Amino acid sequence: MRLFLVAEHFASINGEGQRCGEPAYFVRFAGCNLRCAYCDTAWARCAGSPGVENFTEMSTDEICDIVGASGIRNVTLTGGEPLLQDGLTELIDALQSDGNDHSIEIETNGSVSIAPFAALKNRPIFTMDYKLPDSGMEAEMKLSNMKLLKEKDSVKLVASSERDLERALDIIREFDLQGRCGVFINPVFGSLEPEKIVDFLLKNRLNGVRIGIQIHKIIWDPDRRGV
Repeated sequence: MRLFLVAEHFASINGEGQRCGEPAYFVRFAGCNLRCAYCDTAWARCAGSPGVENFTEMSTDEICDIVGASGIRNVTLTGGEPLLQDGLTELIDALQSDGNDHSIEIETNGSVSIAPFAALKNRPIFTMDYKLPDSGMEAEMKLSNMKLLKEKDSVKLVASSERDLERALDIIREFDLQGRCGVFINPVFGSLEPEKIVDFLLKNRLNGVRIGIQIHKIIWDPDRRGV
Protein backbone atom coordinates (compact mmCIF):
# COMPACT_ATOMS: atom_id res chain seq x y z
CA MET A 1 0.00 0.00 0.00
CA ARG A 2 1.31 3.43 -0.99
CA LEU A 3 1.91 5.72 1.99
CA PHE A 4 2.53 9.46 1.96
CA LEU A 5 4.35 11.45 4.63
CA VAL A 6 1.84 14.10 5.73
CA ALA A 7 2.96 16.88 8.07
CA GLU A 8 -0.54 18.34 8.44
CA HIS A 9 -3.88 18.65 6.69
CA PHE A 10 -6.56 21.25 7.25
CA ALA A 11 -9.32 23.37 5.75
CA SER A 12 -8.60 27.06 5.31
CA ILE A 13 -8.45 29.68 2.58
CA ASN A 14 -5.77 30.02 -0.07
CA GLY A 15 -3.46 32.72 1.17
CA GLU A 16 -1.79 33.54 -2.15
CA GLY A 17 -1.84 32.91 -5.89
CA GLN A 18 -4.73 33.03 -8.35
CA ARG A 19 -7.08 31.37 -5.85
CA CYS A 20 -6.25 33.78 -3.05
CA GLY A 21 -9.16 34.07 -0.63
CA GLU A 22 -10.96 30.93 -1.81
CA PRO A 23 -11.71 28.01 0.54
CA ALA A 24 -9.27 25.13 0.08
CA TYR A 25 -8.32 21.87 1.74
CA PHE A 26 -4.58 21.66 2.28
CA VAL A 27 -2.47 18.53 2.43
CA ARG A 28 1.06 19.48 3.49
CA PHE A 29 3.66 16.80 2.80
CA ALA A 30 6.83 16.41 4.85
CA GLY A 31 10.23 16.73 3.21
CA CYS A 32 11.92 19.27 0.96
CA ASN A 33 15.07 19.31 -1.17
CA LEU A 34 15.77 23.04 -0.71
CA ARG A 35 16.90 25.19 2.21
CA CYS A 36 15.62 28.68 1.40
CA ALA A 37 16.91 31.48 3.61
CA TYR A 38 13.38 32.71 4.36
CA CYS A 39 11.57 29.34 4.61
CA ASP A 40 8.38 29.67 6.66
CA THR A 41 7.66 25.93 6.85
CA ALA A 42 11.11 24.73 7.91
CA TRP A 43 9.47 22.45 10.47
CA ALA A 44 7.94 20.43 7.62
CA ARG A 45 11.09 20.08 5.51
CA CYS A 46 12.37 16.75 6.81
CA ALA A 47 10.39 13.90 8.28
CA GLY A 48 11.86 13.08 11.66
CA SER A 49 13.45 16.50 12.19
CA PRO A 50 12.45 18.66 15.19
CA GLY A 51 8.81 19.57 14.87
CA VAL A 52 8.01 16.78 12.41
CA GLU A 53 8.48 13.71 14.60
CA ASN A 54 4.73 13.24 14.60
CA PHE A 55 4.16 13.30 10.85
CA THR A 56 1.48 10.88 9.71
CA GLU A 57 1.77 8.12 7.13
CA MET A 58 -1.42 8.25 5.09
CA SER A 59 -2.64 6.12 2.21
CA THR A 60 -4.27 7.39 -0.97
CA ASP A 61 -7.67 6.24 0.32
CA GLU A 62 -7.20 7.97 3.66
CA ILE A 63 -6.29 11.27 2.02
CA CYS A 64 -9.23 10.99 -0.37
CA ASP A 65 -11.54 10.30 2.57
CA ILE A 66 -10.48 13.34 4.59
CA VAL A 67 -10.64 15.61 1.56
CA GLY A 68 -14.04 14.24 0.56
CA ALA A 69 -15.42 14.66 4.07
CA SER A 70 -14.43 18.32 4.08
CA GLY A 71 -16.90 19.20 1.32
CA ILE A 72 -14.34 21.62 -0.13
CA ARG A 73 -13.69 21.43 -3.87
CA ASN A 74 -10.30 23.17 -4.10
CA VAL A 75 -7.45 20.94 -2.91
CA THR A 76 -3.94 22.31 -2.43
CA LEU A 77 -1.03 19.86 -2.26
CA THR A 78 1.87 21.65 -0.63
CA GLY A 79 4.92 21.07 1.52
CA GLY A 80 7.77 20.83 1.96
CA GLU A 81 7.93 19.82 -1.67
CA PRO A 82 4.95 17.68 -2.72
CA LEU A 83 6.47 16.54 -6.03
CA LEU A 84 9.04 14.49 -4.09
CA GLN A 85 6.32 12.14 -2.82
CA ASP A 86 6.30 8.76 -4.57
CA GLY A 87 2.92 7.97 -6.08
CA LEU A 88 1.67 11.54 -6.26
CA THR A 89 0.21 11.02 -9.74
CA GLU A 90 -1.85 8.15 -8.30
CA LEU A 91 -3.19 10.45 -5.57
CA ILE A 92 -4.06 13.19 -8.05
CA ASP A 93 -5.97 10.72 -10.22
CA ALA A 94 -7.79 9.31 -7.19
CA LEU A 95 -8.85 12.76 -6.02
CA GLN A 96 -10.46 13.34 -9.41
CA SER A 97 -12.06 9.94 -9.98
CA ASP A 98 -15.13 8.07 -8.75
CA GLY A 99 -17.36 11.09 -9.06
CA ASN A 100 -14.97 13.45 -7.27
CA ASP A 101 -14.73 16.86 -8.88
CA HIS A 102 -11.87 18.26 -6.83
CA SER A 103 -9.75 20.92 -8.46
CA ILE A 104 -6.13 20.17 -7.60
CA GLU A 105 -3.45 22.80 -7.13
CA ILE A 106 0.18 21.88 -6.52
CA GLU A 107 2.44 24.38 -4.77
CA THR A 108 5.97 23.52 -5.89
CA ASN A 109 9.35 25.11 -5.25
CA GLY A 110 10.48 25.19 -8.89
CA SER A 111 13.36 22.73 -8.56
CA VAL A 112 11.51 19.54 -9.54
CA SER A 113 10.25 18.78 -13.06
CA ILE A 114 6.51 19.26 -13.40
CA ALA A 115 6.48 17.43 -16.77
CA PRO A 116 5.06 14.08 -15.50
CA PHE A 117 2.23 15.91 -13.73
CA ALA A 118 1.56 18.37 -16.56
CA ALA A 119 1.01 15.37 -18.85
CA LEU A 120 -1.79 13.91 -16.73
CA LYS A 121 -5.26 13.68 -18.26
CA ASN A 122 -6.59 15.54 -15.24
CA ARG A 123 -3.79 18.11 -15.20
CA PRO A 124 -3.44 19.93 -11.88
CA ILE A 125 -2.92 23.66 -11.55
CA PHE A 126 0.64 24.65 -10.65
CA THR A 127 1.69 27.49 -8.40
CA MET A 128 5.43 27.40 -8.93
CA ASP A 129 8.14 29.38 -7.21
CA TYR A 130 11.14 30.85 -8.90
CA LYS A 131 13.76 31.26 -6.18
CA LEU A 132 15.43 34.66 -6.41
CA PRO A 133 19.06 35.29 -5.35
CA ASP A 134 18.46 36.09 -1.68
CA SER A 135 16.84 32.69 -1.20
CA GLY A 136 20.24 31.07 -1.78
CA MET A 137 18.55 28.47 -4.01
CA GLU A 138 18.36 30.08 -7.46
CA ALA A 139 20.89 27.62 -8.92
CA GLU A 140 18.46 24.78 -8.18
CA MET A 141 15.67 26.08 -10.41
CA LYS A 142 14.39 23.73 -13.16
CA LEU A 143 14.09 26.19 -16.03
CA SER A 144 12.46 23.64 -18.34
CA ASN A 145 9.33 23.99 -16.19
CA MET A 146 8.75 27.49 -17.55
CA LYS A 147 7.62 26.33 -21.00
CA LEU A 148 5.03 23.98 -19.47
CA LEU A 149 3.09 26.68 -17.66
CA LYS A 150 -0.42 27.53 -18.82
CA GLU A 151 -2.95 30.28 -18.19
CA LYS A 152 -4.33 28.83 -14.95
CA ASP A 153 -0.83 28.28 -13.52
CA SER A 154 1.18 30.85 -11.59
CA VAL A 155 4.79 31.80 -11.03
CA LYS A 156 5.55 33.23 -7.61
CA LEU A 157 8.69 35.33 -7.20
CA VAL A 158 9.45 35.96 -3.53
CA ALA A 159 11.62 39.04 -3.03
CA SER A 160 13.44 40.29 0.03
CA SER A 161 15.57 43.05 -1.54
CA GLU A 162 16.00 45.43 -4.47
CA ARG A 163 18.39 42.88 -5.98
CA ASP A 164 15.64 40.27 -5.91
CA LEU A 165 13.22 42.66 -7.59
CA GLU A 166 15.63 43.35 -10.45
CA ARG A 167 16.18 39.63 -10.94
CA ALA A 168 12.41 39.07 -10.92
CA LEU A 169 12.13 41.56 -13.79
CA ASP A 170 14.79 39.63 -15.74
CA ILE A 171 12.91 36.34 -15.27
CA ILE A 172 9.53 37.79 -16.25
CA ARG A 173 11.03 39.14 -19.47
CA GLU A 174 13.33 36.21 -20.27
CA PHE A 175 10.49 33.69 -20.15
CA ASP A 176 7.79 36.01 -21.50
CA LEU A 177 5.59 35.32 -18.48
CA GLN A 178 3.26 38.33 -18.75
CA GLY A 179 -0.09 37.22 -20.10
CA ARG A 180 0.95 33.56 -20.34
CA CYS A 181 0.26 32.61 -16.74
CA GLY A 182 -0.36 34.30 -13.42
CA VAL A 183 2.70 36.20 -12.19
CA PHE A 184 3.07 37.34 -8.58
CA ILE A 185 5.86 39.17 -6.81
CA ASN A 186 5.59 38.49 -3.08
CA PRO A 187 7.53 40.26 -0.34
CA VAL A 188 9.35 38.10 2.18
CA PHE A 189 7.14 38.63 5.21
CA GLY A 190 8.74 41.28 7.42
CA SER A 191 11.73 41.90 5.11
CA LEU A 192 10.50 43.98 2.17
CA GLU A 193 7.78 46.60 2.36
CA PRO A 194 4.88 45.82 -0.01
CA GLU A 195 4.90 49.46 -1.13
CA LYS A 196 8.29 48.91 -2.75
CA ILE A 197 6.83 46.16 -4.91
CA VAL A 198 3.93 48.38 -5.93
CA ASP A 199 6.40 51.13 -6.92
CA PHE A 200 8.44 48.54 -8.84
CA LEU A 201 5.40 47.29 -10.77
CA LEU A 202 4.44 50.83 -11.73
CA LYS A 203 7.96 51.94 -12.61
CA ASN A 204 8.46 49.00 -14.98
CA ARG A 205 4.89 49.02 -16.34
CA LEU A 206 4.46 45.37 -15.44
CA ASN A 207 0.93 44.99 -16.76
CA GLY A 208 -0.63 41.70 -15.71
CA VAL A 209 1.88 41.15 -12.90
CA ARG A 210 0.43 41.29 -9.38
CA ILE A 211 1.78 41.88 -5.93
CA GLY A 212 1.13 38.85 -3.77
CA ILE A 213 0.36 39.25 -0.08
CA GLN A 214 0.10 36.18 2.15
CA ILE A 215 -3.31 37.05 3.56
CA HIS A 216 -3.32 34.08 5.93
CA LYS A 217 -0.48 35.83 7.78
CA ILE A 218 -2.65 38.92 8.12
CA ILE A 219 -5.79 37.08 9.23
CA TRP A 220 -3.95 34.85 11.72
CA ASP A 221 -0.68 34.92 13.63
CA PRO A 222 2.13 34.63 11.03
CA ASP A 223 3.62 31.63 12.85
CA ARG A 224 0.36 29.75 13.30
CA ARG A 225 0.12 26.32 11.67
CA GLY A 226 -2.96 24.76 10.18
CA VAL A 227 -4.11 27.87 8.35
